[in-house]
Amino acid sequence: MNTYPIYIKPFGKSAVLVEWPFEIDSNILDDILIFKDFIKLQGYGGPEWEIIPAYNSLTLVNNRKELKFEEISAALQKLYKERKEGAKKEPRHWKLPVCYDLEFGIDLEELSQQLGKSIEQIITLHTAATYTVYGIGFLPGFLYLGGVPKDLETPRKASPRLHVRKGSVGLARKQTGVYPQDCPGGWNIIGNCPIPIFDAQKENPCFVRVGDTVNFYSITRAQFDLHTIQAEVGIDLLTKDN
Repeated sequence: MNTYPIYIKPFGKSAVLVEWPFEIDSNILDDILIFKDFIKLQGYGGPEWEIIPAYNSLTLVNNRKELKFEEISAALQKLYKERKEGAKKEPRHWKLPVCYDLEFGIDLEELSQQLGKSIEQIITLHTAATYTVYGIGFLPGFLYLGGVPKDLETPRKASPRLHVRKGSVGLARKQTGVYPQDCPGGWNIIGNCPIPIFDAQKENPCFVRVGDTVNFYSITRAQFDLHTIQAEVGIDLLTKDN
């Protein structure tokens, strides 16, 4: 089991932020998830605590009281040295449909010119990769997916759009992701996924968790329209392994 230097910072009166080296690395993410599971068994679980993993951090929020930073910092550093790798949760693998029609992939033509690749090559590269869920934010259910092929790495747009359509699939540097609702956004939009990623009415609003993996597969516009109708009437279209 790999060991990394960790840094603990106060994050308001009732939370602390535990940081690992700032890298997109699956080994670091594994260590974060191992530590999360371990400390939950050591008293940092239940309704009192909320624990949020991300790329290189773990945020602990106490829902009942203010924290004494020096005390909790020392306790977490001690627990990190003592942590044990338990029964590791196997990541679930999700397969999500994307329509790359130019109506949805509003940046595909521009990206084609920037990257020197045809739109078909961009789609092939995007669907061939397997992505890891490194974080869920900045909106409820927004998936930060790492593992973008180097040939698809492209910077965010210089000027964010005021409106990005729900389900839009974007690219930004080494990441890809799905916008779970209409919102402003600065990623390069290449398609749209008709499956709702977040539903506040469900017991588990976001079916994906950090550490899971995702593949995208291409669908036609007609299939997109059908899947949209099916999702609206509550038909489960999710495909997963494990």
